[in-house]
Amino acid sequence: MNSFSDIVEEIKSIVSVEFAGKKVFDKDVANVLGISQMNFATMKKRNKIPFDELLNFCASRSISINWILYGQSPESLIEATNKFYIVKYFNDINASAGGGSSNEFESIEELEIPEQFVAMLGGERELKNIEAINVSGDSMEPTFSYNDIVFVNRAKRDVHRGGIFTIRTEAGLFIKRVQQRMDGRLDIISDNQIYPTQTLRLDQLEIIGRVVSKFGEVT
Repeated sequence: MNSFSDIVEEIKSIVSVEFAGKKVFDKDVANVLGISQMNFATMKKRNKIPFDELLNFCASRSISINWILYGQSPESLIEATNKFYIVKYFNDINASAGGGSSNEFESIEELEIPEQFVAMLGGERELKNIEAINVSGDSMEPTFSYNDIVFVNRAKRDVHRGGIFTIRTEAGLFIKRVQQRMDGRLDIISDNQIYPTQTLRLDQLEIIGRVVSKFGEVT
């Protein structure tokens, strides 16, 4: 996958015709993506790709996300477009990696993913169980960060072996690392160590599904 810096240069090339021959700067790319210059600079420094904004950019210009993320030429995409897969993307749902999220209006979009990414989701047969949502907050950093898009397998809810899950409590929707204790209760763990571990009974939460990937492998 291309780095954010590589993607920025590709976007500069794409939008250069809109600038009538003038040099395109990082601040211009930030404006095109709808990101503040401060956040843009931070993302570029940390190599944090703003997938949501990038998807909107590609959709508005009829560009394949595979071209931007993997550096494929337009010619190679003629064949590759027959190898894309679709998963449900709830673009207005934010599973919090911090405070609870409540903005669940369930506006569904179709998210196009390249063939080589399907294996990270468990294979083609699992796609019917996969849904994509957004991340907000910082309690799961460095595993997940704000504006990451994560893929949740709703068929995988068994917490006996632990793992990262999307859960719902009375406080909202969360992405957390879950471990079952000997007494049956669940430790709700944040990867960011400044956040304390919570312990809940099974009847105090709903397991939505296991987080199986983001745009990159989940560890």
